[in-house]
Amino acid sequence: MQLDEYRKLSEVEERMWYFHALNRRHVHWLARLLPTGPARLLDAGCGTGGLIKALHAANPDWSATGLDFMPLACALARERTGAEIVQGSITELPFADGSFDAVVSADVVCQVEDGARALREFARVVRPGGIVLVNVPAYAWLWSYHDDTCETKHRYTRPELAGHFRAAGLTVEFASYANLLPLPLIAARRKLFRPARPTSDVQLYPALIEAGFAGLAAAEFAWQRAGLASGAGSSVFVAGRRPVP
Repeated sequence: MQLDEYRKLSEVEERMWYFHALNRRHVHWLARLLPTGPARLLDAGCGTGGLIKALHAANPDWSATGLDFMPLACALARERTGAEIVQGSITELPFADGSFDAVVSADVVCQVEDGARALREFARVVRPGGIVLVNVPAYAWLWSYHDDTCETKHRYTRPELAGHFRAAGLTVEFASYANLLPLPLIAARRKLFRPARPTSDVQLYPALIEAGFAGLAAAEFAWQRAGLASGAGSSVFVAGRRPVP
């Protein structure tokens, strides 16, 4: 991701509807799938630390370590979270086998050439019985200026990402698209009404637009928290578990 995008991310990710929905999704499935009590989490590709802050706020018993490839992202994440932040690649994690109770990765597997290798690394560093959550952008046809700016390498389908989980030895607990209701509006902006000077869509929009998108995301979350998957969306989300031998 371009350096300017990290600075933008740090400024808006606590206020923009997309990140509220993204973080809520991760918090919900961690709480649902992890046992109660202390847990050690890895945010693989933590960016500037927004998800780590949300995890800490959701459950004080969760201790999160962040990892990111970019020194600037690591510096911003340390400053914003106070958590342990390690520089490194999600395709070659600098942690021992079974180090974490859960691994989360939000919109980062899409930024490496070998997403299957990243999933194998997540499966390696999570303990038996532990949880892996991955969110990535959906559909090659939705490729746009946003992906060029964020240096996306690949947009996924739900069967494709779920297949990477299974190939890594993880059982799939939940697999869904996300942002179904906002999808037509997202597609229209990226395909029909491109901005004059396109960067990424990581930015705050007028309050009415933010509220509208937040309402659509909340409606979708209401059925997903009941375990009902969305059949389409701008993102793919998969929750998996490393089997206990």
